[in-house]
Amino acid sequence: MSHELTDKIEARAFWQIIGERPIGATIVTTRNEAGQPNGFLGLSAAHISASPPKMLVSIDRKTSALADIVQTGRFALNFLPAEASDLAGAFGKSGPKPFETDDWDTLSTGAPALKTALGVMDCELSQIVEEDGVAIVIGRVVSARSASEGDALVFFRGAFERLKSHA
Repeated sequence: MSHELTDKIEARAFWQIIGERPIGATIVTTRNEAGQPNGFLGLSAAHISASPPKMLVSIDRKTSALADIVQTGRFALNFLPAEASDLAGAFGKSGPKPFETDDWDTLSTGAPALKTALGVMDCELSQIVEEDGVAIVIGRVVSARSASEGDALVFFRGAFERLKSHA
């Protein structure tokens, strides 16, 4: 189905067009002031700069993790391996998140990190830009780690897919 570019694009058409671009599956994690972990599936994470290293993620204002990030000033971006589609699905829904397994450790900021993530960026809150019902959260990367191998999980045309590594 083709859609013409107009000044007033419907939300359904907008999301369909966005879906034509593979997006890296990322779980954004944090803890509240009491130390309880929280997180969500962040399909809108991106880099801002490498020097200094900064990342951004768009967060719906209704997402409970946003309040925790604002309170603690900390969050992590966990770039998911291809095998994590069930985990991505769990973090993409409201309700309790599966932090109770041994699959998680804690970063220097206190944010939970998925041990099997292809990459993790541990961030301190730098700025929040509010636009409509979304908060664009910008973080300064204070530490990072990489698995250096493995296939990535991407979201493409409404489904999670494996993106094969060239290695």
